Amino acid sequence: MNNMLLGIIYKIPAILIAFTIQGYAKAKMADRLGDKTPRFQGRLSLNPIDHIDPMGFLLILIAGFGWTKPLNTNPNAYKRGHKDTIKVILAGPIANLLVGFVGAFAFQLFISITTLTPSVYVVGANMISAIFSVNVSLFVFNLLPLPGLAGFEIWKNFWLKSFYKYSDYMYQYQMFIMLGIILIGGKILIIPVNAIIILFSTIAKVVVGIFI
Repeated sequence: MNNMLLGIIYKIPAILIAFTIQGYAKAKMADRLGDKTPRFQGRLSLNPIDHIDPMGFLLILIAGFGWTKPLNTNPNAYKRGHKDTIKVILAGPIANLLVGFVGAFAFQLFISITTLTPSVYVVGANMISAIFSVNVSLFVFNLLPLPGLAGFEIWKNFWLKSFYKYSDYMYQYQMFIMLGIILIGGKILIIPVNAIIILFSTIAKVVVGIFI
């Protein structure tokens, strides 16, 4: 089995977890703030089927980017209007970041105390590492100001004037922008991703090292 195929297999659990926790966190936050729309849509669930879009899931495995099922919300139902809207927008990316942080500790614990056979050890270590890195990567990616991503909604809510000035161009050329990110943008995005991974890994290594 070649390395590329193995890499895809290792990422499957990571992407299922990342997409599910992202969708659930956003739905839970909206529900908590007064919008029951996600509840009626059955999105207050940790079942991946309720959050995964098959095409988006397939694309992230193959091309490195994808999407979950869209979550409909009703901002008019929020208790604090604009402030609650921001909380819902950020819930998904922050959930991914927190899972990445937990993943860093899980990885350090696994490589520190495991007594499994070498083959099982390699599979387990790679899968846990993927959970760590995929969630951190999705956190960074989702903050890009592109249609469908949290960064786009943040831009809309904080810088309304510039948003309306440039948003039409973003919608019109979003596929070309996305292709550009896939082809060359990864070299830029990897900088904050690696910075977060190194920070979390260092913290996890120090903390785990104290107890083990």
